[in-house]
Amino acid sequence: MNGTSKWIDIAGADGTFGAYLALPRSANGKAGGPGIVLLQEIFGVNEHIRSVAEQYAADGYVVLAPDLFWRQGARIELGYGDEDWKRAVALKSASNIDQAQADIHAAALALRALPGVDAKIASLGFCYGGLLSYHAAANGHVDAAIAYYGGGIQNALQRADQIRVPLMMHFGGKDSYIPHDAVKKIAERFDDRDNIEVHVYTEAEHGFNCNHRATYRQQPAALAHGHSLVFLSETL
Repeated sequence: MNGTSKWIDIAGADGTFGAYLALPRSANGKAGGPGIVLLQEIFGVNEHIRSVAEQYAADGYVVLAPDLFWRQGARIELGYGDEDWKRAVALKSASNIDQAQADIHAAALALRALPGVDAKIASLGFCYGGLLSYHAAANGHVDAAIAYYGGGIQNALQRADQIRVPLMMHFGGKDSYIPHDAVKKIAERFDDRDNIEVHVYTEAEHGFNCNHRATYRQQPAALAHGHSLVFLSETL
């Protein structure tokens, strides 16, 4: 934790859970700005997710990253080695997507209630969190949503018509976990929607935004971040 970041507690439907809060700092020393609910990968609110929270806080957003695996253990933090991968997959399998959506709703309400948060908030998720960001948009819990390499979105397209808010999706052209046909299916489903963008980075693998992974790629990560900032500035 630094001077503008800390863990806070959120009251959920079936218990209290933690969330990592990163605050921007304005020239007059007061924190505030539009809000982002940052949604984790299957590795928890780990160093990478916290660094993303700090990055967007530096860009002027109030960022709240809820611990979505709290029922299996508070503040579980995993890396990207083989054993951590196995545990992450087990945690994902043991989790309940409906409970996760309820937690995100609670986090969104908590974020909106924070002093200094502007009227609108967005969700921003990676991998599992990308799928959850898609659901947050469909649920109407946020005013805009961004999904990075959201695995499983292609299997939830029955919710497409429920999405009324702007949505941006980022995919890697060489993603080992999300087939090209899945991305094509998603893009075609939303082809007639002016408020939904799909960006594909031709040479990028799954996890291309995470500089803690071997699949990190600076150029697509920078491009996606730029697209996301423009999108957020226009929608929030």
